[in-house]
Amino acid sequence: MALTKDIQACRICADRFAATHTGHTPRPVAWFKPSARLLIAGQAPGMRVHQSGKPFDDPSGDRLRDWLGLSPDEFYDQSRVAIVPMAFCFPGYDAKGSDLPPPKICGKTWHEKVMMTLNKVRLSVIVGGYSQKYHMGVKTPVTDTVADWRSHAPDLFPLPHPSWRNTGWLKKHPWFEAELLPVLRKRVQEVMRDG
Repeated sequence: MALTKDIQACRICADRFAATHTGHTPRPVAWFKPSARLLIAGQAPGMRVHQSGKPFDDPSGDRLRDWLGLSPDEFYDQSRVAIVPMAFCFPGYDAKGSDLPPPKICGKTWHEKVMMTLNKVRLSVIVGGYSQKYHMGVKTPVTDTVADWRSHAPDLFPLPHPSWRNTGWLKKHPWFEAELLPVLRKRVQEVMRDG
């Protein structure tokens, strides 16, 4: 697909990434096809994904696949699942080792073009604050957005980021696993079986 190749060739953030603490080069990870019916809208690839070239190829991905009730084969089936982050490249780390935010220029350059190709999507899973602000237009904290999931279901589910850093969040909010995840998993299976 021409758009995928254009994204993979993008080097618009080369100088920005070279100036980060990680000093890396761009490696856009574009993972979508127009036939996809499940959209996973995330934030940006991490270092492991930057190295492998495969989205959510890390412990966060293991947790996200568990949340969705999908096997790796199902999750990585681009004909059914589109994985579209707010930035297609790993943004790098700052001097303290924290993830830098997704560069806005990436979203401005590519996001609308990608979303226009995904007209068969029946379920959107919106992961993390950056993507929730963009896709949902919310200004509320992630906890409040996720707690209001019933207002958006069954065609959209906001989720916290599945990072290990959010393990404490999950313990403080048992309703997420007890109430949201069973409904999400059922809806994911419906969408994945359809067509």
